Amino acid sequence: VTLHLNPISSVHIHQKPLVFLLNSPLPLVWKLKTERLAPGIRRVFFVSLGSVVQFEKGNFSLSAEMEEKLFPEKNEHLLQWAQKEYGAVTSFTELKISRNIYIKVGE
Repeated sequence: VTLHLNPISSVHIHQKPLVFLLNSPLPLVWKLKTERLAPGIRRVFFVSLGSVVQFEKGNFSLSAEMEEKLFPEKNEHLLQWAQKEYGAVTSFTELKISRNIYIKVGE
């Protein structure tokens, strides 16, 4: 699955840390495609067991982290866990089948 990340239209370059929880019932390879995300900013990708994130070559991969995590099975439990762990969830998306996911990051 390719995860396309770019800032919302009102933000020229996104310069804040990001945390993503990428959960799948089957192990996946998450391929990252990014545009206009500032280098050197911490971005963390938690993936379900057996999954991996393939970062693009370049500065983005130097400040990005990937960690495998055992997530709660049901989405409502995952959402509750994320809110407890991080204090807020700004976006939650559930897809049954997809090859490309487009996410706009920003305020």
